[in-house]
Amino acid sequence: MAIRKIVLQGDDILTKVCKPVTKFDQKLHELLDDMKETLEQANGAGLAAPQVGILRRAVVVLDDEDDFLELINPEIIATEGEQCGPEGCLSVPGKYGMVTRPYRVRVRAQDRNGDWFEAEGEELTARCFCHELEHLDGHLYTEHIDHFLTEEELMAYYQEEEEGMELPEETGEDGQ
Repeated sequence: MAIRKIVLQGDDILTKVCKPVTKFDQKLHELLDDMKETLEQANGAGLAAPQVGILRRAVVVLDDEDDFLELINPEIIATEGEQCGPEGCLSVPGKYGMVTRPYRVRVRAQDRNGDWFEAEGEELTARCFCHELEHLDGHLYTEHIDHFLTEEELMAYYQEEEEGMELPEETGEDGQ
C-alpha cells in the first residue's frame, strides 16, 4: 500500500467524468488499498479516485461505524430528508461551506470483486456518499455553496451544534 498525492482544486482531472470500472483485478485492489491509506493519513471521511489522479468510478467512504466502504461504479438509488451543514474536501484544503444534502442516502455499488450490493447511511455518511459520487462526474462541493465559511462562522456553527441549537438555514450577506 502507498499514500497517493491528493489532486487539488484547479487541476482539470477534477472536472472530468470518470469511466466505469470494468476490470476487478489486482490493480483495482491496490488502488482501493492506497485510497484507504491516503484517506486515513489525510484524516478525511471519503475519497474518490479522481482525487488521486485516476479517472475511474471508485470511492472509499467511512461509514457510521468508521469502517471503510469501497464503492465501485456507485449510484444513488434513494434519498430521504434534508440536512444542511459545513462541508469540506481534501482537494480544497482548509476551506468549508454550507451545503444542503439528503439526510439519508442509499447507494448501489460493486465491491472490489465486482459483486453488487447496497449500502445506506445517514448524516455524515449520507453527505459523503453524495460528495464523493459528485467527484465521479467532475463536480466539487464548492458548486453548492454561497461563500466559504470564515473560521468564526465555522466555530460558531459547531458551538451551536454542541449546545443543541439549530443553525439558521440562511445567513445574511455579511455572514451574520
